[in-house]
Amino acid sequence: MKSAVTTVVISADAVGRFPSSSDIEAVKGSFDRAPARMEAAEKLAANIDKVTSDAVDAIYSKGNYDQANKDKCARDIHHYLRLINYCLVTGGTGPLDEWGIAGMREVIRAQMLPTVAYVEAFAHIRDRVCIPRDMSQQAATEFKAILDYLINALS
Repeated sequence: MKSAVTTVVISADAVGRFPSSSDIEAVKGSFDRAPARMEAAEKLAANIDKVTSDAVDAIYSKGNYDQANKDKCARDIHHYLRLINYCLVTGGTGPLDEWGIAGMREVIRAQMLPTVAYVEAFAHIRDRVCIPRDMSQQAATEFKAILDYLINALS
């Protein structure tokens, strides 16, 4: 699985060298941000069902999407949030890249679900994070960065 450490090691290995000092600094930066990522992961894990239902209710209450797809959308958003949780733990986007972006995008299209609904849901989640009620500034920054990564990938 791709993480900050594996990315550095694989990149250096691909060109036949040891990790450089700048590579090591990148890994160190990832380790320095680990407490904030763990806080975000813990808060998300403790509230994943509420976050999912809040996002789904927010986008489906507007009446723009077929209510028959609401349960499928909730299932998928919950799955994506679990992958985001894994990304917070690993410190990289590997879980989303490997299991969520390409594969799930095809599932969404095959089921004729509107991708824009997912983008709206994740934007809603990102915009609803409250500091310090939900998590610290640093944890929110880590969480929002992965949400933005996913939003951009699905857009």
